[in-house]
Amino acid sequence: MNPNCNLRPYSSKVVDGVERAASRAMLHAVGFKRSDFSKPQVGIASTWSMVTPCNMHINKLAEAAGVGADQAGGKSVIFNTITISDGISMGTEGMKYSLVSREVIADSIETVAGCEGFDGLVAIGGCDKNMPGCLIALARLNRPSIFVYGGTILPGCHHGRDVDIVSVFEAVGRHARGEIGDRELAQIEKTAIPGEGSCGGMYTANTMASAIEALGMSLPNSSSRIAASADKEKECVAAGAAVLELIRKGIRPSDILTRKAFLNAITVVTALGGSTNAVLHLLAMAHAANVKLSIDDFTRIGKKTPVLADLKPSGKYVMADLAAIGGVAPLMKRLLAAGLLDGDCLTVTGKTLKQNLARVKGYPRGQDIIRPMNRPIKKDGHLVILRGNLAPEGAVAKITGKEGLYFKGTAIVFESEEEALKRILDGTVQSGHVVVIRTEGPRGGPGMREMLAPTSAIVGRGLGKDVALITDGRFSGGSHGFVIGHVTPEAVCGGPIAVVKDGDLIEIDAAKRAITLKVSKAELKRRLAAWTPPKPRRTRGVLVKYARQVASASLGAVTDL
Repeated sequence: MNPNCNLRPYSSKVVDGVERAASRAMLHAVGFKRSDFSKPQVGIASTWSMVTPCNMHINKLAEAAGVGADQAGGKSVIFNTITISDGISMGTEGMKYSLVSREVIADSIETVAGCEGFDGLVAIGGCDKNMPGCLIALARLNRPSIFVYGGTILPGCHHGRDVDIVSVFEAVGRHARGEIGDRELAQIEKTAIPGEGSCGGMYTANTMASAIEALGMSLPNSSSRIAASADKEKECVAAGAAVLELIRKGIRPSDILTRKAFLNAITVVTALGGSTNAVLHLLAMAHAANVKLSIDDFTRIGKKTPVLADLKPSGKYVMADLAAIGGVAPLMKRLLAAGLLDGDCLTVTGKTLKQNLARVKGYPRGQDIIRPMNRPIKKDGHLVILRGNLAPEGAVAKITGKEGLYFKGTAIVFESEEEALKRILDGTVQSGHVVVIRTEGPRGGPGMREMLAPTSAIVGRGLGKDVALITDGRFSGGSHGFVIGHVTPEAVCGGPIAVVKDGDLIEIDAAKRAITLKVSKAELKRRLAAWTPPKPRRTRGVLVKYARQVASASLGAVTDL
């Protein structure tokens, strides 16, 4: 009997015994030596692609993780999954495939690992859907696993000032209002993205990487290392080796992905001022891990957790600045000391969160990226779950405090993102409007597009404090202003947002966590009774399959209920 059989519960079924000779023959052809068949097999899931700068370097990191696994006594096998680019497809029909890609990534990793019999996994992601997609797969498979974040991009520079992808979107709005010309817009476009790595602010990629670190599924400070750094490659080698330790100790994602760990993740996302997409993705990840989590948990955590990070899009700094002063780990240590994190949660190091943070140094004196607990940017959470007759199942607002807590205005209704963007840029949208973009939910889109183009155009036109935007779609982590997404039920399912009319009065009260269409109950009932579903926008293909399977955004837009 092979002495390592207990370390190979899956690969042994694929390669052991005379009857598996054909399987071994295939593996010889891809580089296996005879001795490799007695080693635990570690699948390295790479999201490499030249589609986007977020992922253009991931294969190099995958190779480093493979070296770490091999040196630690395993046999690494690198395989690929897809990625798409939100930043490139934003504002187009292509963006409808963004959230769909989360499911494709999860399904493809589960498919390959389940078929090939890997005993452990390292998943490496760059663009924002990669992170939850990878974690959903690791949770479903429940084999010893680690996630590695591909890392944040360095900021670009324009006229001595840091710029990034959101700077370009906002420059489009500035151009529309005549503040800058074609030449300067082109200069910002050329300088904003200097190389590899995910979008630099506390947008969705950096938010989800930080959440996964808080969950305990990545090595300490994975979320705040720069993509173009030697430290990121070293981390990948360490991650490959660490998976072998998890295999030896029998530690699986189900041991790490507990309810308390998810509450830790929500706390860290809140303190960082992270993306609204964290609500959608953490719900989906918890579902995959069989952990009960709801949108109300974000409200509960938000009531006691302050926003401490002055990071873009609403703040001044980018993730590279945070990395320079120590990353996310010192923030977590501060939250632990304040009693806001559960330090007993197990992590992929084999140690508890408290043990991991014990030797972490605090931030240097004089830094103003992370505020002290007694001087927060906002005393409570920025992710506000709103309910009311316009969103009976809830909606998600990102209220940093800079846009105020209350807005009341008249509705101007659009049936698509493109239609709304056109009217924002041509001046139809004016101060006092509540822009309503509907039929953009998970089923209605299909695909629940992010509304970065309209929100950036509003800010670029100088209307950030004077116009609100609500949608059954969602927002990029780069969106800021008075914006409310994930309105549920969505329009295509007959939610009240489907019957809002131009000129209706809408009241948004973040303090009361309420969003209200100011019409009578009788009038709302009459409108809903007269409503008929729109014809599907697609009749064939992956978007149709997605629309048939996807659940409400309030449940994480999962596809396997």
